[in-house]
Amino acid sequence: MIDWMGLWTSYGWPMTLMLGQIGLIIGALLFSVAYMTYAERKVMGAMQRRQGPMTVGPFGLLQPIADGLKLFSKETIIPSQAHRAVFLLAPMLTFMLALVAWAVIPVSPGWVLADINVGILYLFAISSMGVYGVIMAGWASNSRYAFLGAMRSASQMVSYEVSMGLVIVTVLLCVGSLNLTDIVEVARPWWLQVLLLPMLVVFLISILAETNRSPFDLPEGESELSGGFMVEYSAMTFALFFLGEYANMILMSGMTTILFLGGWLPPFGISFLGFVPGVIWFALKTSGVLFFYIWARATFPRYRYDQLMRLGWKIFLPFTLLWVIVIAGVLLAFDALP
Repeated sequence: MIDWMGLWTSYGWPMTLMLGQIGLIIGALLFSVAYMTYAERKVMGAMQRRQGPMTVGPFGLLQPIADGLKLFSKETIIPSQAHRAVFLLAPMLTFMLALVAWAVIPVSPGWVLADINVGILYLFAISSMGVYGVIMAGWASNSRYAFLGAMRSASQMVSYEVSMGLVIVTVLLCVGSLNLTDIVEVARPWWLQVLLLPMLVVFLISILAETNRSPFDLPEGESELSGGFMVEYSAMTFALFFLGEYANMILMSGMTTILFLGGWLPPFGISFLGFVPGVIWFALKTSGVLFFYIWARATFPRYRYDQLMRLGWKIFLPFTLLWVIVIAGVLLAFDALP
C-alpha cells in the first residue's frame, strides 16, 4: 500500500510551505510597489508645495488601487509590425526578474526563502539580466525610437554594473563571505565602516543609473526619444514594466541595506533597541534608501548622455578599482583579512 501520509509529510507539506512563503513574498512586494508610487507622489508633492494624491480614499490612500485597475482594464495595443511573442515576453521577463531576486534576501534572522552560500552572486546575476527585458522590448517594438531608447538604457546599465561589481568586491573583502546573512552578521569595526563610506556613495549613485531613475533616466528623454524603450507599450504590458521598475528600486534599496547599513540589526549597534523586530529595522532602512530615490528625482535635473558615460567610465570605474586596492592593503596591513 502507498503511504499517503508519509508522502504528504515528505513532499506535500514542504512544498505547500514553500509556496506559502513565495506567495507571502510576492504579496508583500506588490503591496510595497503600489504604495511606493503613492509615497513618491506625496513626498514630491510636499517638496514642490502641492498636495499629491488626495481624492481617492482617505488621504488618497486608494489611488494606487485605482491606477492599477485603470491600467489592467485598458486594451493592450500591439503594433502591427511588432514581433508579437517577444513584445509580450519582454515586460513579463522584467517583472519576473524583479521578483525572483527576493528569494535570497534575508529580512530578519532566518527570514529568507533560500539561504544559499553565493547569495550575492545570485543577486548580481539576476540584476544583470534585467538588460535583456529592455533590449527585447526595444527590438520587438519595431520602432526606431524604442530601439534607440533600449540601446541607451542597456549601455548605461552595463556601464554602471561594472562599478557596482567592484563596490560589492570591497564589501566581500571585509566580510569574507558571499552569504547575505553572513554579510549582515559579521562585525565591522568603525574604521572599516569609514573606509566603506565612499563605496556607499558610489553604490547609491550607481543604483540610480542601474534602475534608469532620475537624474539618469536617459531612456525617457522626451525631447529626443519620446518614451524610450517602452514607448509602444500600453495597458497591462506597460503596467508590468512600471511594476518591474519600482520592484527593482526596492530590490536595490534592500541590497544597499544588507551591504552597508547592517540589514536587520539596530543602527549603530545600539543594544537597547534590540526589542524591535529585525524586519522592522530592515523595512525602515530600505525606506530611507527609497526616500533617497525620491529626493534625487525631485532635486536634480537630467544628465546629458555624455555626462552619464563620463561619470561611469572615467570617474567611478578608476575610483572603485583604486579603492579595492586601498581596502585590501589596509586589511592586509592590520592583519584584518577575514
